[in-house]
Amino acid sequence: MTTTHDLTELAQHEFGLVPRPHRRRQRAPAWSARRLWFGGAVVAVLWCLWSAGVGRGEVVNPGGWTVFWRFWRAAIDPELSSEFLRQTWDGTLTTIAFAVLGTALAVLIGLVGGVLTSETWWRQRGVAGAGRLRQGWLVGRGLSALPRGVHEAVWGLFLVNVLGRDPMVGVLAIAIPFGAVTAKVYADLIDEAAREPYEALRMAGAGRVAGLAYGVFPAVLPELVSYAFYRLECSIRSAVILGMIGAGGLGFQLNLSFQSLNYGEMWTSIYALVAVSALADLWGASLRRRRASGGRRVRVSIWAGAILVLASVVKLGPDVGRLASAHTRRLFADIVSASWPPSLPVDGWGGLVRRSVETVQMSLLAIVIASTLAVVAAFVAARGGDGGARRSVAALARLLLLVTRAIPPPVWALLVLFVLFPGPLPGAVALGIYNFGILGRLMSEVVENLDERPAAAMRAQGAPRLSAFAYATVPLSISRFAAHALYRWEVAVRETVVVGVVGAGGLGRLLEQQRAAFDYGGMVGTVVALIAVSVLIDLVSASARRSLR
Repeated sequence: MTTTHDLTELAQHEFGLVPRPHRRRQRAPAWSARRLWFGGAVVAVLWCLWSAGVGRGEVVNPGGWTVFWRFWRAAIDPELSSEFLRQTWDGTLTTIAFAVLGTALAVLIGLVGGVLTSETWWRQRGVAGAGRLRQGWLVGRGLSALPRGVHEAVWGLFLVNVLGRDPMVGVLAIAIPFGAVTAKVYADLIDEAAREPYEALRMAGAGRVAGLAYGVFPAVLPELVSYAFYRLECSIRSAVILGMIGAGGLGFQLNLSFQSLNYGEMWTSIYALVAVSALADLWGASLRRRRASGGRRVRVSIWAGAILVLASVVKLGPDVGRLASAHTRRLFADIVSASWPPSLPVDGWGGLVRRSVETVQMSLLAIVIASTLAVVAAFVAARGGDGGARRSVAALARLLLLVTRAIPPPVWALLVLFVLFPGPLPGAVALGIYNFGILGRLMSEVVENLDERPAAAMRAQGAPRLSAFAYATVPLSISRFAAHALYRWEVAVRETVVVGVVGAGGLGRLLEQQRAAFDYGGMVGTVVALIAVSVLIDLVSASARRSLR
């Protein structure tokens, strides 16, 4: 049976859990499929690099290195004036408030949606209407796939046209896609739970709600709470991205500082963001550890979360009534009318296909860059080992991973655009650096939880430490590493939007041009293309994952 740790670790991914295989597969076909996928990946990466101009044209901008290094030198001289520190403190609280309220609403959506899209809820044996119930499950799963296929930045761009600068824009832009993602993860956790208590209650006459409340939720509550705090960490990064497109907080402050080329102010905001991300990461990590995931710590976390929600409401003061106002309904109707039917960009199908291909290239190169770096960092950053020097190096590696994932992708894209000419390559590098921080963390957790007995047995037989590592540790971890990378590839496709809006190319750049021109029909057409690309990548990724089992 899947362990609690495995469920929690896999639930960290935006697209949920991977069921463990129950049947042994033949070794030869599996290795043949893996070699085929590896060869195809190499060819695809070479194609992406060639299309990006690597090896056949000038891609590096030599004149940008001066500004690039000026930014990094400012890291040791951040802006520390009392006035700017007050602004940073206020921006930090605003970002936290957006993240907390967005996460709270996402968890609420996830609880309801997770129940209604779980097989446990719809399963009824021996009932004439079982076919209709099965159809209801399929409809629920299908409806939840749409909102999570659209990046929160796209939701923010749409909602700001309906609600203006109201704080509910940031809250809803986080809650809608994250709620759909949380619903899928929670549904998988519910379905993975032991069914005997639930079925016993149902046979005793209890309803489905009572059966879930007393037979399922007590067993999965630690995982539900742990994932909620993981989503909080993700929401903080999303709140910064939304701030860069006008929602406020640290992201808005970062954008203003970058436009004025005040790198000292930027680093003050970045340090604040790193500190907040570190606190959220430590909180979530403490819940994900198997021994600490039950009882008192879960209850304390729930109460602390409730207090944060109340404080965030006071901080932002969202006008919930505005959502149902006549003015909002009229604006919404006008935008829907202007958005339908979807339309093509000015350069037609050719331009849409070309930008879709750029989006695929950006995401693939980003994951190759991120995975290559993360595999190395994972073994360095993993906790454990003996000696103070080893622990110090691991702590520095974890700090590097934290900083790279705390800085939002648009900032990385703007920095990379200093030294690379515009196109898909700078977007891929920016996303690669950002996902390096995320993948490095996930892969280091894989290393921390590896079975150490095979390597210990080899060393006990006299094998050198390097040989034990190569023949015992690496084979145990490589398939899990690949699975993590494939999951992040699915997410990176949607993340290309946030680097595209700052000029890095792909469908994101087209979307920003259409938004600036108030071309709502074109925006819908571009979003549909992005969803289609995401579905295609999901299918390819799922097929590749099956070859790893």
